[in-house]
Parts: sequence; structure tokens; C-alpha cells
Amino acid sequence: MRDSWLRFWDRPNAIYVNERHRRVHYARIADDIISVLPDRPAPRVLDWGCGQALEAARVAARCERLFLYDAAPSVREGLAERHAAVGNIAVVDEAGLAALGDGTVDVITVSSVIQYIDKAELPGILRGFRRLLAKDGLLVIADVIPPEVGMVDDVRSLLSTAARHGFLPAALAGLVATLFSDYRRFRRDIGLSTYDDEELRGVMRSAGLEPRRHPRNLGFHPGRRTYVASPA
Repeated sequence: MRDSWLRFWDRPNAIYVNERHRRVHYARIADDIISVLPDRPAPRVLDWGCGQALEAARVAARCERLFLYDAAPSVREGLAERHAAVGNIAVVDEAGLAALGDGTVDVITVSSVIQYIDKAELPGILRGFRRLLAKDGLLVIADVIPPEVGMVDDVRSLLSTAARHGFLPAALAGLVATLFSDYRRFRRDIGLSTYDDEELRGVMRSAGLEPRRHPRNLGFHPGRRTYVASPA
């Protein structure tokens, strides 16, 4: 499942209806990451599955070091070029993650990613996060999809966001285009991983993490969920 979705994200796609949508999305992610950073100065932060991370420099201004990881090689190339001038941003691949020392990261954020990962893979990924987290570190997994939330809810969320941020006509046109898009085909043929509350908490606990629900979902979708966890 992950490899199939990786092929989708590793090439040009029309997941954003226009440039305004893309920028609004990444501005919100940056705001959400900043909102969960600890009060102490200069944490070390890993944004795992970061995508294009257009506003990573704004997050890095609050960090000692900001590690950006994305599984798609073309995305990492774009990240390295975009943030080359920001001295405390490091774009890392799998080998770069493995080279990070145990307990050296204060905050790990994962935004709208685990739905694209096969459920069998998630425990190993969470154990990797547990290794990296400091004793008082924090893992934040946002935009988790419950089983009862589907495409209709996603459409409502998109249109609501578009109306608030000034790209509603483009969003309506984008919904028509989605009917014939690769994203719709991938979602139909491969599907997305969904988690109810008990299931995700159980997987996180089995990886040595103690989870709790965040009061609100980080992101635009009110029907999805955010979990935060610390090393048990």
C-alpha cells in the first residue's frame, strides 16, 4: 500500500486545486506544528512525511534543528533546494533517520500521512519514533481518519476551507477534475487506512508510547482526529 501511494506522491499530481489551496494547506501545517512545540527554547523537531513543507523556515525559526523527512525522492530534492539557505533545516532520507541518535528528537509531527501506510507497517514506524524521542518528547499524529469518515466528509471540509480562504470556484472545478484523477483511482483501488480510537491507542501503546486525544484535529478536517503521545 505504502509503495503504491509513494508512486503517486513521487510525481506531479493535482491534489491541490490551485496554488492558493497549496499555500493555505502548508501555512496551516506550519501553524499547527508551532502550536504543539514545547515552551522550552530550541527543540529538535522531525516533520515526518512533510511533503513540500513550504513554510518550514517559519517552523525552523522556533527550533534548534528541524529535520524534514519524506519518502518520495523527488519531494526530498525539492525540499533540499527550497530550504538550502536555512542553516538549521536538514532534509533526511531513510539512512539519515537511522543515523539519528536514540532520544535526540524532542517533537515528531506526522500530518495526514498514516492513512497512506499499510496497517501492518505502522507498529514498526511507531517503534522508530519511540527510539528517536527524548524521554520527555512528544509525538503528534494528525488527520487520522476514523472508519466512519468518508469522501463526502472530505468534500465538505474542502468546500468549507475553500470558502473561508478564497478559492471556492477552483475547489468546485477541482472536484469535477477529481472524478477523473489518479487520486480517485488510487483511493478506490488501494484505499486508505482508517483507525478507530481503541485500535490506534492500542498500536501506539504496543510501541512503547502513551497516547491521548488532542482536543481538536490539527488541520482543516473537523471529522478527523489528532493524537499526541509521549514515551511510556
